[in-house]
Amino acid sequence: MLGLIFVGIFIAGCTTTPTPQTTPIPTTAAPPMKNIVETAVADGRFTTLVAAVQAAKLDGALSGPGPFTVFAPTDDAFKNLPPGTVESLLKSPEGQLKQILLYHVVDGKVMAADVVKLSSAKTLQGSNVNITVTNGVVKINDATVKITDIQTKNGVIHVIDKVLIPPK
Repeated sequence: MLGLIFVGIFIAGCTTTPTPQTTPIPTTAAPPMKNIVETAVADGRFTTLVAAVQAAKLDGALSGPGPFTVFAPTDDAFKNLPPGTVESLLKSPEGQLKQILLYHVVDGKVMAADVVKLSSAKTLQGSNVNITVTNGVVKINDATVKITDIQTKNGVIHVIDKVLIPPK
């Protein structure tokens, strides 16, 4: 009997306890960042801007590596233009429309913290936009910046409430 107990203890002592397996914690990877055009399309407030960019054949450039800073007027900003303006510009998209759109784009990624330190910025159209800060309100020419720092993989978008018109 003592032999059986000894054998039982011996066998019990020789067995190994399985090593607990760690269960991987599922991670949610951030979706890949979109470029400026994809971000504007996905946002939904820039349908007129996106249509104009596509008509002027600037969507390829603004989808490229950049980086760019876009002062993006919303659909409401375009609605505040005189009646027929957008339709008239779309008739010759690579003329005045293209120049207006390029006047909304600055080379490089200029975040809000940097914008407020500037008094002007040169646009891809070639002219400067004026930048003022009064009581914490940032203006690009006469447009108020409503939302800042919408980051994209090729730059940043700042939402403005008016369409910028370049000087003649």
